[in-house]
Amino acid sequence: QEVRLPTLPRPPHFAMASKRAPGDGPSDEPVPAEKAARFAEPARGVLAGKAALVVGAGQQAGATLGNGRAAALAFAREGARVCCVDRDLASCEETAAQCRALGAEAAALQADVASETSVEAMVAGCLEKFGTIDILHNNVGIAEGDTSDLSEVSLEVFDRITCVNTTGMLLVCKHVLPVMRKKRSGNIINISSIGSILTLPSGGGGGYAYKMSKAAVNTLTTNLAMENAKYGIRVNAILPGLMDTPLSIERRAKALCEKEGLGMDEARDRVRKARNAQVPLHGSSGPAMGSATDTAEAACFLASERARFITGVLLPVDGGQCVVTGCLPGAA
Repeated sequence: QEVRLPTLPRPPHFAMASKRAPGDGPSDEPVPAEKAARFAEPARGVLAGKAALVVGAGQQAGATLGNGRAAALAFAREGARVCCVDRDLASCEETAAQCRALGAEAAALQADVASETSVEAMVAGCLEKFGTIDILHNNVGIAEGDTSDLSEVSLEVFDRITCVNTTGMLLVCKHVLPVMRKKRSGNIINISSIGSILTLPSGGGGGYAYKMSKAAVNTLTTNLAMENAKYGIRVNAILPGLMDTPLSIERRAKALCEKEGLGMDEARDRVRKARNAQVPLHGSSGPAMGSATDTAEAACFLASERARFITGVLLPVDGGQCVVTGCLPGAA
């Protein structure tokens, strides 16, 4: 015997879409009203009209794109106004110029996040240029001189890395939050690392100072998320995995050169092959590291209204690295 289910009333926030996007299903399916309105509007970036402060927007020397510049360019493509900040003003200005080439409004500022006075001036400079800060992208991270051998840890190096990676990120959040609290909205994205929660063999996830500093970033992120939820401010962290960025490749290649007397090109190739082999997710040519663009796309999502109900999340962008139990051979 056929059983007929009762027809349930539609929730009041649903309406039929006047226009549908490809792949949205049959024409008689209900579509949320806000989604229907989006399809009826002219196409625009998901961050249109937002003011984004990207800290660490410069570019380290290397053949690939770094996380900071990639994020600034991704925000620009999505319609945001981008304030690029870095200690290296010349590199930061290059990033801002590339944002403007994409049609975005962009500015460049120099700042040292380890100095509270400099951070205060940075925030004031961004407000002078854009009037507000809707998005803070905290791409603060150094690792030069770090080691995964505790007996070789230098306290000077440890303090310097911690001061920039942890204290610097805290100071930036401290001085941006009053702006966001006043308008009762905002979005903070802190760049952490899977090295904060995962240990790879042979120091593949970073050394002591770097890992510990990024673990502190995770705690900073979750605490800020809970403290500022009542102000409508979302705070999340991205944990990039093995990435083909200058920060990840160049220092390891340099160390390999010094240890084995290789040329830099050969050393880079060996580092990349070893790191590629550790990634569970395969591309068209086998396992491969991610890129700064992967991190930037995740940041765009978290910064957008598509993630409006997401806060306090530590999001791995790692090709499945964090779900692997135990260690994989061949770490760089």
